[in-house]
Amino acid sequence: MREPLDPAMFDGCGTAKPPIRVGDKWTAKILVCLQGGPRRFGELRVPLHQVSAKVLTASLRAMERDGMVERTVFDENPPHVEYALTPLGHTLFGPIEAACAWTRAHAAAVEQARAESGHASFQ
Repeated sequence: MREPLDPAMFDGCGTAKPPIRVGDKWTAKILVCLQGGPRRFGELRVPLHQVSAKVLTASLRAMERDGMVERTVFDENPPHVEYALTPLGHTLFGPIEAACAWTRAHAAAVEQARAESGHASFQ
């Protein structure tokens, strides 16, 4: 018989809701877009053309709320807004690269498993 799972195994993890949203569809891509410096919303839309303006806005707001992105409003006519990574946001590039490396190394195996089970691929 196997050992039962420790009921306190996640006690050090804090709240039930994960503290970061890097696992969603757009956050890591937004982080990469901001890696080189501040960008305006329209600039982000160019490489992220697959995401709707509504979803991009919601993602940026969530990232701002989580402390990964800073939103700066410039008092000009017309006014404009720029988004930039915070120091906390910059700390995510190590984990993101690790996830990308894992995907490069194992994507074929995941694709094969999905094909064998009849589930959708990475695309």
